[in-house]
Amino acid sequence: LCVLKGGYKFFSDLVDSIKALNRNSGKSLPFFVDFIRMKSYENDKSTGKVTLSYVDGLEFLRGKNVLVVEDIVDTGRTIQRLLKELEIYQPHNLLVVSLLVKRDLSSFMPHYVAFDIPNVFVVGYALDYNEHFRDLNHLCVINQAGIHKFKQEHKRQVDNGASA
Repeated sequence: LCVLKGGYKFFSDLVDSIKALNRNSGKSLPFFVDFIRMKSYENDKSTGKVTLSYVDGLEFLRGKNVLVVEDIVDTGRTIQRLLKELEIYQPHNLLVVSLLVKRDLSSFMPHYVAFDIPNVFVVGYALDYNEHFRDLNHLCVINQAGIHKFKQEHKRQVDNGASA
């Protein structure tokens, strides 16, 4: 189960690796993919609330082994909220893999972690800052100048919308 939007590159690479193992091992690990969207950030700050959305229902999770593929775990509140929602559907196993975990902040530790990072705001490889930088093929830390330049300013957007 891929957590969108930030998890799609990691998810895609993980699926490609599983397919390569299937192709080269003579065995097959059957799997299916699905997506859920979570949003909890505005600019570089957590809003404190998590918005979940998905196209299909989640009934298909019942009795299944589910691997949630996440981009980054900061405090752990967002992924814990998702897991609580997914547990309602009684999957057989519910595991989490995350590309990144912020070592000093997280109260939740995924079952599998690719990289442990300090408390910095990371973009690229599908991780964004206000929908910018998802297209980078690498991860990098956004500096204060970048944060300021791409910051969403609601007042300016509302003013511009009112005058149009």
